[in-house]
Amino acid sequence: MSKVVPTPSAFTPRVFSGIQPSGGLTLGNYLGAIKRFVEIQDQGAFETIYCMVDMHAITVWQNPADLIRNTRELCAGFIASGIDPEKSILINQSQVPEHAQLGWIFNCVARMGWMQRMTQFKDKAGKNAQNASLGLFGYPALMAADILIYHATHVPVGEDQKQHLELTRDIAAKFNHDYGVDFFPLTRPVIEGVATRVMSLRDGAKKMSKSDPSDASRINMTDTADTIAKKIRKARTDSDTLPSESGGLAARPEARNLINIYAALSDQTVEQVLYEVGGKPFAAFKPMLADLSVAKLGPIGAEMARLIADPAEIDRLLTRGSERARNITAPILRQTYDIVGMVPPVPVGSAPWSG
Repeated sequence: MSKVVPTPSAFTPRVFSGIQPSGGLTLGNYLGAIKRFVEIQDQGAFETIYCMVDMHAITVWQNPADLIRNTRELCAGFIASGIDPEKSILINQSQVPEHAQLGWIFNCVARMGWMQRMTQFKDKAGKNAQNASLGLFGYPALMAADILIYHATHVPVGEDQKQHLELTRDIAAKFNHDYGVDFFPLTRPVIEGVATRVMSLRDGAKKMSKSDPSDASRINMTDTADTIAKKIRKARTDSDTLPSESGGLAARPEARNLINIYAALSDQTVEQVLYEVGGKPFAAFKPMLADLSVAKLGPIGAEMARLIADPAEIDRLLTRGSERARNITAPILRQTYDIVGMVPPVPVGSAPWSG
């Protein structure tokens, strides 16, 4: 993986990203996001903030008990995968109120036409858009606030999130223009790695999803070694042998997906993997992928189970993360309010602020 080089600017090089705690973690979450979060953290070139975006999760109804459990499980997944709560700021969104407060400001900056173009709303609302929550329609403005409340300069995103980051840049640019300031950065996307979009094991044209009715379509980060191996053995493939060059994967989505997964787990390029396995049948390649997957994911699953068994410690870490986060977010929100023209509070006995 190539290193991410910070862009010189007046802003502190800072990365923000988040995942919704709306269900169990999958291999897609790990390879498409969390593994890269860890790599960016360990480069040391950025201040890193990683978030469980529980306020986004409730744009569609969540069982409260499930939301609590899923948030703690996601936190465990972050830590078990290598996110260090001392090196990175690790939070759940609702404990840092400045996210929502800046979100309202951005609701007043973003334009209806911008929101109506967001493809994810169309996909999630489907034919029942009139019955969708207002939060589902407007949550891209909150997503922009999640990023910009930290003045984040970079966001690691999957291909399917590029449109949201473009909206974030549009909101930042409009705010800066409307108020004649250079206050919010034009955040840059970080899209890299061979498996930024992991596909279903049952259909290489569909993204691996925790909402897919078929559990065989995905590898869950809490799956046992036997379950992981079984799912890979039964993954859909074609009848041809594996090609020796990446061009041979172009019209073979299932083959491309399995090769991408192997490359990402082994920290190799697709070309390096194909040099090793080109000409092999899937009967020979699948056991290799199963062994690699178990070796890489098994320890993470075991550590997740250990962490989940102590929810009080997870809660303590999240509270500590929120305290660290608010050292950044509270001053940025106050400055935003000052720019917009909102009267600040003054200590009792102090003279009123005159601007």
